Amino acid sequence: MSSPVPNLDANLAVALDALLTEQSVTRAAARLQTSPAAMSRTLARLRRVLRDPLLVRAGQRMVPTARAEALRDEAAAVVRRLEALLAPSGGIDPAALRRTFTIQAADLVGDAVAPGLLRLARRRAPGVSLRVLAEEWEAGPALRDGRIDLEVGAIDHVDPETHVEELVTLRMAAGVRARHPLTEGTLTAARLAAAEHVAVSRRGRFTGPLDTALAAQGLSRRVSAVLPGHLAAMMLAATEDVVCLVPTALPGEPPSRLSDAAHALGLRLLEIPLPLPPLTIGMAWHPRHSVDGAHRWLRDAVRHVLRPTREG
Repeated sequence: MSSPVPNLDANLAVALDALLTEQSVTRAAARLQTSPAAMSRTLARLRRVLRDPLLVRAGQRMVPTARAEALRDEAAAVVRRLEALLAPSGGIDPAALRRTFTIQAADLVGDAVAPGLLRLARRRAPGVSLRVLAEEWEAGPALRDGRIDLEVGAIDHVDPETHVEELVTLRMAAGVRARHPLTEGTLTAARLAAAEHVAVSRRGRFTGPLDTALAAQGLSRRVSAVLPGHLAAMMLAATEDVVCLVPTALPGEPPSRLSDAAHALGLRLLEIPLPLPPLTIGMAWHPRHSVDGAHRWLRDAVRHVLRPTREG
């Protein structure tokens, strides 16, 4: 029989996670609400147990060893499992919650979600603060590393550990200013193709599903500008004779909050006479948050905002 590792306890796993995440004795101590001296002693103990220096000095900072890099994700997973074990109910009083949530979303989704979340927080969880970030990070690693708590939008990554929940399915409409020529008469595929367009792409792409649908009819459009966000595209369409695509509700469904900005800008939303794939808006989170009562409140709040008729 192999002998047990000496002096190994759950606190060592928690300390290891903090040290490898912060890569600083001082910051790890602050995170665990202990003194730098105590954290330094814990690091020394971990070095003895694991027989590796774990963090080494590199100029003014500390960097992880190869062994530490290999242990980082497992240490985090062990701590999350301990948290789940010691708080299995996940229950929480929203009124007593003190937490800042970071949500990553495209500009149009953030514009639709933030006001409703803030109203809910004021009424039920006044200690909650929200940080809404643009799509600046690859969502899978950002969720895994804890840089963001929730991604809301068109979820296009398939990391096996990420939990994804679909919230609402939308269609795309053609958004134009009130006196745009396309508002007169019947909108045909040929008329739509002949109009000037503004496209939305974070990567600067000029083509998308609309171009595929037009090509099937032997048509092509002219995209005069590509912008990184829907709000900027809609603002341009509100003042110029260009067409932008706007997500809106499916026929027979209640109005979508994602088209509120278009209506506020005075845009007319025209039915596109072409078969376009639907747009599904969902939310994604790392499984370590699944049993966390505070995070569950956040997910419930997002559901309430984006599909109020289903969530009451």
